[in-house]
Amino acid sequence: MTKAHAAETESDPLEFMPASAEIAAHARDWLAHLSGERRVSAHTAASYARDLRQFLQFAAEHFGEAPSLLTFHRLAPQDLRAFLAARRGKGAGSRSLARQLAGLRSFARFLERNGFGQALAFTALRPPKIQRGLPKPLRADIACELVGVDARAGENRAQWIIARDAAVLALLYGAGLRISEALAIKRCEAPIGGRDVLTVVGKGQKTRSVPVIAPVQHAIEAYLALCPFAHAPDKPLFIGAKGGPLGPRIIQLTIERLRGALGLPESATPHALRHSFATHLLERGGDLRSIQELLGHASLSTTQIYTAVDSARLLEAYRAAHPRGR
Repeated sequence: MTKAHAAETESDPLEFMPASAEIAAHARDWLAHLSGERRVSAHTAASYARDLRQFLQFAAEHFGEAPSLLTFHRLAPQDLRAFLAARRGKGAGSRSLARQLAGLRSFARFLERNGFGQALAFTALRPPKIQRGLPKPLRADIACELVGVDARAGENRAQWIIARDAAVLALLYGAGLRISEALAIKRCEAPIGGRDVLTVVGKGQKTRSVPVIAPVQHAIEAYLALCPFAHAPDKPLFIGAKGGPLGPRIIQLTIERLRGALGLPESATPHALRHSFATHLLERGGDLRSIQELLGHASLSTTQIYTAVDSARLLEAYRAAHPRGR
């Protein structure tokens, strides 16, 4: 079984060993609360579940017994610092640690609201500082090559899968979608047959409308023409090798293969295509407010980081071209 095929077929059940059965039950209730009332994305819920499992495994070793409700009641800031230090020792970065702490704080508050613990240790602990770097967009010619089918010539994979991956990447670069947004599109929502607008459900379950240019429509139509599986209208547009929903890891593996074939840097990721979408629009005179709407950013300040990327490129071009810049 290939690495990509294994990723398409593996499952990730919600297990919370070595915690007590009571903690495991509360953890499942918490995740159901996040997905239902809080309406967090499936990706975020899965990340929080993984973060909680890692903490429970650490707590079992740290306290010498299976974590229980009493464990959460007695947590002290130094226990959480020890957990974060252990995670950092295994290579976790500040962004991952901040997310883990946020997830654990959410679970502790859920227990507190239901009368089963307290979250004092979490309120007394500051999250790690995150140094926000500039997005790393790809050059326009490289981005276009990545989303094209020709870059995959010679791959020992079914043509419909090659067309599928090209269509997903075309949406990331051509419409600025997040990978989770692209994979959440239903068959009945597919921008084909002249439909040039797509309604996307983004972070926080906020909806936005994005235009879909003709090359992206054609890529999706090519995928549908080759796909051997029937598409029910209310089922995902993009499906895996066995007909189930397509997972994001498959698209990440596709980019990894293309990085090696095209000699691209590690910064060439699926999300880099979204960065490239915004940067290239801005370079060609796109309005910042419009780009904010297309990306689904809640705040303009989030979108403004692309102006820094554009300025950095202008300065680099100046230094390379101007006689006094050398």
